[in-house]
Amino acid sequence: MSAWRTLALLAFTGSCAAALDCSYSSLLSHLNLSTSNDLLTIMRPVRNWTTISVVRLDILLYGILEVDEKSQTLTSHVWIQTVWNNEYLTWDPVQFCGIKRLTVPKSMLWIPDVIIEEDASDSGSMKVSPYVTLHFNGLMQIYTRQRLTSTCTLNLYSFPFDKQNCNLSFHSMNYDQKTLTLLTLRADDFITDVSEQQLVTKGEWTLKAVEAEQNGTQYSNRHILVFQVRIARKPMLYVIIFIVPILCLLLLDLASFFINEARGEKMSFKITVLLSISVLLLILKEMLPSTEENLPLIASYCIGVFALVGFSVLEAMLMSFLIDLDNKCAKTDNSRMNTPVAVEQQKDDVKLTERDLMKLVLQEVRSSAQEVGKGGAVEPKQSCYRTVVNIIDGIYFCCYVCTVGIFVTVVYIKWVPKDFFD
Repeated sequence: MSAWRTLALLAFTGSCAAALDCSYSSLLSHLNLSTSNDLLTIMRPVRNWTTISVVRLDILLYGILEVDEKSQTLTSHVWIQTVWNNEYLTWDPVQFCGIKRLTVPKSMLWIPDVIIEEDASDSGSMKVSPYVTLHFNGLMQIYTRQRLTSTCTLNLYSFPFDKQNCNLSFHSMNYDQKTLTLLTLRADDFITDVSEQQLVTKGEWTLKAVEAEQNGTQYSNRHILVFQVRIARKPMLYVIIFIVPILCLLLLDLASFFINEARGEKMSFKITVLLSISVLLLILKEMLPSTEENLPLIASYCIGVFALVGFSVLEAMLMSFLIDLDNKCAKTDNSRMNTPVAVEQQKDDVKLTERDLMKLVLQEVRSSAQEVGKGGAVEPKQSCYRTVVNIIDGIYFCCYVCTVGIFVTVVYIKWVPKDFFD
């Protein structure tokens, strides 16, 4: 009796072992993937056509390569994970020795035609795996690695303290929102944290956040999932090589008021400062795109400094003109005082007696002594323009200092962010 039981047990074990098949080929045959099946390729994988296919996306940022202000583009290195469900490709792992995952060529299955609306990169920069990972519950998964160049409307009003928001809009080319919906696979905080950890290169930028609009928007009756990449520029280099030198040139122009007007160095110094600011303006033109709608604050800052120095040059020119006018008036007065005496001496030279000659000599000595006693003081008529110069120069210097102080304060409040020194 025990022998029959043993034989029955062996037969049952053999039948169970025969039922279990541990080969991938058997699983492919079970899923009808061993031969060509056009239905799995061309048809949306749902049993009821009214069922909406849900495609979930994740994007990880591995590098911020370049932000081009001229062409308004953002070049980044991204990994994109796409997940969806196929209702026809499911199996029981127990029947296939615990096989829970299978890799098959993409050409054999339906793949959602999801594209990035802002994509402006070369097709050769995209690396797509030719395989798709299939899970036992029908979940399908593909990965894409791409050097993505996307269009981005850059707001350069606060350059170089600017923060940019660049959108990556995913949508299907052929399926509308009634047949295909796009959702995120993971939360925004998780995507941001992983991207910050995996970020290899940032350049002059810092990643702030990667946020997704779960519901997306409706455009051409298609569902759109928008990932917003928020980045901030590192402004320190621009502050050191551009903003600070212009401020120093403004302070040098302010210090030039202490140079004596009688010397010709003041005018040349101010013109040199003005030319230096002009060179920096040319450098700024190469960095920023030409725009008339929103003039960046850095352009307003440079134009303001240029205008202040320009008015300072005009003031110096006016002072030089008044000083030259004062010198000409002094020479004319001196010539008028000396000419009649010389003419009288030439006319009456022959008629002079010794007594008259002594009187003339005595008068000249007295006049010379009076001039020496006065310390060579100039007649009031000769110093009238000099007085005007001193008054105008003093008033303009006070106004100039106040204007510079107000200008720098307003620019600092409107331009420099509060967290710059943190």
